[in-house]
Amino acid sequence: MSATADVIYNYDGSFEGLLCCVFESYDKKEIPLAIIGPDYRQSMLLAGKDILTDPMKAKRVQSSIPKKISYEVYEFVCQAFLTCFPEKELYILLFLRQAYKCGPQIMNRLTDEVVYPLYKAVQHLQKESHLLKGFIRFSVANQVLISEIGPKNFVLPLLKQHFMERYPEERFLIYDKTHQMGLLYQPYQSRIVPIDALEMPEFDETEIQFRQLWKLFYDTIEIKGRHNEKCRMTQMPKRYWDYMTEFQSAPMLRRKIPKGPEKLPVKYK
Repeated sequence: MSATADVIYNYDGSFEGLLCCVFESYDKKEIPLAIIGPDYRQSMLLAGKDILTDPMKAKRVQSSIPKKISYEVYEFVCQAFLTCFPEKELYILLFLRQAYKCGPQIMNRLTDEVVYPLYKAVQHLQKESHLLKGFIRFSVANQVLISEIGPKNFVLPLLKQHFMERYPEERFLIYDKTHQMGLLYQPYQSRIVPIDALEMPEFDETEIQFRQLWKLFYDTIEIKGRHNEKCRMTQMPKRYWDYMTEFQSAPMLRRKIPKGPEKLPVKYK
């Protein structure tokens, strides 16, 4: 029987690395106090154990989840890993240990102290990705659709299929400022890559005109007598406004593209 050990797992922050932590937990018959990624600065005096990412071990755990539990549980774990839940790694490990015992019924245990926090985190992820499918605003620069977002969760994997189907013949970039990652797409090819920084380009006259028309349309259709700021913030949370054209100031709408080579100002890690 496994017992909680006075040890902290250090892993590389990848999903495969987390699966290796699950493998290590079973192999050593222990449950760590915490699982931390590379960006965390450990300040505790407890022992730390580096868990190396082994593709073979990760594959064994990955294939066992849909086989021994269910594919629904596997999808749930994948989405839980994308959330901003602070202790998601440890909770995913504890969730899987329970799931291996009780099977697919684990998804119905919403009163469980491990299952419920993960369930709420995944709900938050799904809601945020759903909102961003409507809130993302693209601008055209050098014949590329560009958008910047600042989500709490890592939503790009959930947005990818939607925008690939919506703009199959376009070239676009969705930059996640929070996680410094970008979804790059050109016809029938896509990838999610790390991006150190993205300086949003300035726009040509045509783009400026369309941005101003969109803002004018948004301002015009409002019934002034029924303006309800609280209701608007409920339906369209304020933290998204900085990235939406209709809420930007006039100087932001009028930025122009400087003359030069047609390249996106992107720095890759």
